[in-house]
Amino acid sequence: MQTNFSAAQLADPHVAESEKILRKCVHCGFCTATCPTYVTLGNELDSPRGRIYLIKDMLENGRPADKEIVTHIDRCLSCLACMTTCPSGVNYMHLVDHARAHIQKTYKRPLLDRLTRTVLAFVLPYPSRFRAALKLAGLGRPFIGLFEKLPALKPVAAMLRLAPSSIPAVSAMALPGVHAGQGTRKGRVAILTGCAQSVLDPAINETTISLLTRLGVEVVVPEGEGCCGALVHHMGREEAALASARRNVDAWTRAIDQGGLDAIVITASGCGTTIKDYGFMLRLDPAYAEKAARVSALAKDITEYLAGLDLPEPLRKPGTVVAYHSACSMQHGQKITRQPKELLARAGFVVREPREGHLCCGSAGSYNILQPEISAKLRDRKVKNIEATGAEIVATGNIGCITQIASAAKLPVVHTIKLLDWAYGGPKPEGVSDSTMVAAE
Repeated sequence: MQTNFSAAQLADPHVAESEKILRKCVHCGFCTATCPTYVTLGNELDSPRGRIYLIKDMLENGRPADKEIVTHIDRCLSCLACMTTCPSGVNYMHLVDHARAHIQKTYKRPLLDRLTRTVLAFVLPYPSRFRAALKLAGLGRPFIGLFEKLPALKPVAAMLRLAPSSIPAVSAMALPGVHAGQGTRKGRVAILTGCAQSVLDPAINETTISLLTRLGVEVVVPEGEGCCGALVHHMGREEAALASARRNVDAWTRAIDQGGLDAIVITASGCGTTIKDYGFMLRLDPAYAEKAARVSALAKDITEYLAGLDLPEPLRKPGTVVAYHSACSMQHGQKITRQPKELLARAGFVVREPREGHLCCGSAGSYNILQPEISAKLRDRKVKNIEATGAEIVATGNIGCITQIASAAKLPVVHTIKLLDWAYGGPKPEGVSDSTMVAAE
């Protein structure tokens, strides 16, 4: 794509990076076939190619964002399916991230939209605040119907619908500390406790720690780490996102200095995509660039890490038919497609892949709150394809997908690590039938 940025504009490193990305686009349109919003809405401006034109026009002319640009950028899920499809290597992720930051700086949203986004940024990244908000959600449930009738309040209705009726207790394993591996030590890792997942399903990390320590891996829960920054990053709140990144880089650097780390294990793939990008996000910060790059290099999804271990034979082979939903942040963001399925198959599960597996379920961080109608269409399409597999259970590696799919599916939806832990001696996940379970040979 031909660009016409001035030398003064290119002196801004963010603009210069976006210009490089824009020049790689050859207008081929391959991305439209795999873009969930284009497939759903059929509008060229709701495709990656259309958004690229809008972003180019906005940045090249150095003008503030307007309502049209904001509408179509807001509809983007950042699922990154376009990057998997693109034959030219266009880094749409970095381009749309820059566009969102520009929108945040130059566009004044309507009052209720600003308020909703401010509340999400203030609450979701902080477990104690999020827990308190979920407890208060019960007071708002009787008014869901009323909120849905008012377009500006639909995100409030979506939040209330997604809020669970009960909240698990705070996990002691989320506290800073070291969990020793059993027997001969086979590795030492840090684990991300994170934010929303630690409130919605703390058992995911508890299970991960239990399995890793049984396998001889020492697990460190570092003091001072927290939300990865993805939630605010995707809202264009760059300073808040970078502050989260710096805090985590500091926490994990201390853990590295105090005994070394083989990996930073992440159990929410949405977080993993962002943490693996810390090196890019902090590339212009001389105090953090090197440390951030080291952290990004150590970041691994839990299935990515387990696939690199010399695993023993499973203690039981459940034989359960599992529909594996590959989160967008897993397959498109991190390019992890093989390991989760191979681990499940090796553990004795019968793995089935739903049709249209490349399409997003509609969760996408806070997307199912901010764009509830598009999100619901994608969710229903995903659930229909999952249920058509005839599976007994759904496995996935991202808390957002678990919450989204479970809100409409008849099947239990669990994190992949819970099934693997079950096969290797852990407890049976809640809602899973063991009627087909067979003993391991």
